[in-house]
Formats: sequence, C-alpha cells, structure tokens
Amino acid sequence: MLAEIITIGDEILIGQIIDTNSAFISKELNKIGVSVYQITSIQDDRDHILNAFKDAKKRVDLVIVTGGLGPTKDDITKQTFCDFFDDKLIENRTVVENIKRLFSKYQRNKPLPATILQAMVPSKATILNNLHGTAPGMWLEQDETVFVSLPGVPYEMKYLLTKEVLPKVVARFNRPFIYHKTLLTYGMGESAIAERIADWETNLPKNIKLAYLPSLGKVRLRLSATSDDEKQLKERIDTRMEVLNEILADIAVGYEDETSIAELIGRILTEKGESYSVAESCTGGRIASEITQYSGASATFMGGIVPYDTNLKTKILGVPKEIIDRYTVVSIPVAEEMARRCCLLFESDYSIATTGIAGPTKGDGVDEVGTVCIAICTPKGVVSEKFLFGNDRYRVIEKASNKAFEMLLKEISKN
Repeated sequence: MLAEIITIGDEILIGQIIDTNSAFISKELNKIGVSVYQITSIQDDRDHILNAFKDAKKRVDLVIVTGGLGPTKDDITKQTFCDFFDDKLIENRTVVENIKRLFSKYQRNKPLPATILQAMVPSKATILNNLHGTAPGMWLEQDETVFVSLPGVPYEMKYLLTKEVLPKVVARFNRPFIYHKTLLTYGMGESAIAERIADWETNLPKNIKLAYLPSLGKVRLRLSATSDDEKQLKERIDTRMEVLNEILADIAVGYEDETSIAELIGRILTEKGESYSVAESCTGGRIASEITQYSGASATFMGGIVPYDTNLKTKILGVPKEIIDRYTVVSIPVAEEMARRCCLLFESDYSIATTGIAGPTKGDGVDEVGTVCIAICTPKGVVSEKFLFGNDRYRVIEKASNKAFEMLLKEISKN
C-alpha cells in the first residue's frame, strides 16, 4: 500500500518553517505497513493544489494533506477540496460546538465570525473532530483513493493522525507488515563499520535491507523488511540484529526507539547508585538538553553549568586564572580543571567538561576553529582528549556533544 504526503504552505517553501509534519506522518504510517511513495510541498495556490491532488491520485492509495485549514483568506484547502470533489461547503454543527467549547475553556470569550467559518466543510467529508484546535480534519474518498486533510499545527496534526486517521486506515486497507530495527553506534566511521561487518552483511537474505545512517560521530545501522507474516518477520530481523550487536559490542549502545546513549548512561549510573554533571562551554547546554529529554534523568543528573565567558570559568567554577593564562582557555588543563570543579560544585561522581572554538570566529581561543577539549572526571581521576571537528559551528557542537557522551560511557562502563 502506498501513500503520499502533501504539505501546503508558502512558509515551508521559503524556509520560514521546517516541515517536521512529514517526518512524523511517514514514521507513523510505516508502523502500520503503509509505504510513503512521495512527499510534496506546494504553494497556497488553487491550481497548484489541484494538480498535486490529480497526480497523487494516479500513484497512491492514500493522500495525506497538511496545512491551509486556518481562518484567514490564504487558507484555501477546503474550497479546493470542494473543487476537486465537485462538492460544496456546509456548516458542521459538531465543529461549531467544538470551537465554542475551546473558546469557553481557554479564551474566556466568544469566537470571532472568522473562526466559526472553520466549521464550513465539504459536504462529502467525514469530519475528524479536532479536540486540540478549531480546524477539523477531513476524510474524503474518490475512486478508491482516500484523501485526508489535517491542520498544519504539529500537535493538532499528531493528535488527529494517531487518534483518528491511523485507526481508520487500518480498518479500510489491507496492508503488509513493515519492520525496521536500528542499532545505534558511537565512535567509529561508516567505512570502518562496513569493513568490519562485511561477512555478516554479505550473508543477509535478499529481502532484508541494511542501511547506513551516519551523522556527526555516530552511525545508525537499520535493517528493514516487509512480509505478510509479522511474527516471522520480526524473528528474522531480531535474530540478525542480535548477531550484529555482538559484532559491534564495543561501539553499540542500544536500539533506536528503545534507548539512546544518554538513557543508557542514566540506566548504568542508576544501577550503580552514582550521578553526573556537566560544565559546557563550547557546547552551550547541548549535552544537558540531550540528558533531560528523557524521563527519570533526575535520578542521576545533578545539573549543569554553561560558563561560556572565560571569566565565569574562574568566578563560578573556580578554575584558577593562572591555568587559563598559562595554557589558554581551550586546552586540556583547563578542560580537566573544569571537570574536577564541576564534580565538586554539583557533588557528583562523574562530570563532563567541554571547552573549544565552535566558530566561525576564534573568540578567546588561539587554536583553529573546530578545536575542542573534552574532559571526564571520574572517581578514579580525569581523562581528557583534544579534537579537531572542522569549521562548521553546528557540526562542531554536535560532534563534541556526541564524543563527550561516548567518552563518559566508556569510563562508567569500566569503573
């Protein structure tokens, strides 16, 4: 079964917002055995939308459209649906009552006439009631192709997709099972991994596909296959993934959707009854942000500090000024002292410290852009390393953060 996603909105095409909706929809459809054939972003233009609908209908069984459902004049999706389905707009009382309920609960006043106009929907549409917003979802069918229209607001779209659309798709279509399993690895490049697992990869059955997904210091290895027998499919992939995990045991940290390196670190430290903290200069809180994404982080993560200004490394962390003057702010001695002082400040067993030059300018540093020093303080001492991560600011921050997690995991695993 094939689907196409169409996002409507000039704001996507001019780069004003990032289309995260399509990624979420694709992932959720894949879970129920629906393959996304194409993703299309188009303008808020009637002819453009109609042509996109006509083309999609020739290719796929399911078309999911997001955007263009608001109360303003540039939101033309509903009227264009009427043109495509030879239909007319009518007021839907369920939508009217939902709008009034939302305004009564959250706005404490009556909805404007323009807002009530969102209750005007194609007469042929099955309404998908949006409990989190005023724009309803819509389900229409033409010649065995289903068209679904959803609001562009991400949390409204996610609610309607998971609660309304996916159950209806499961009931409406016969679908094969699609199964992916992804192993997360840190600290080894794609080419080195490929060489290491060459024999294992050669022996994969033809219907099981391996994908390498590298990104800034880590590589994800994904196995994918399709079958009508869900149990057999999962057993085949899980068995081969277990072997891959054993081959790459020294760099594998777990399976995507089941764990992350931050979660793994938290789990190990919880079992040991230990804690950690972070002192981030060049990474600017990126490491702490990754740690606190997951429930239960407070059991092991004591806190973090971002002494971005050089003087704050002395004033708050207590790094001796003479060490900074002697070795420069981006140096192994400074990183090590930051890590030690961080452990003392937060009374933690471990700490991560980063100091570097993310770019594009050197700031207080004298080394070239991309130079990063990372130190890990442990109960047995401090380990550190100096890296050169290139000259792109985003890549430097991401690579440094990933490397810091990798170094910490290595230390807590052996202590």
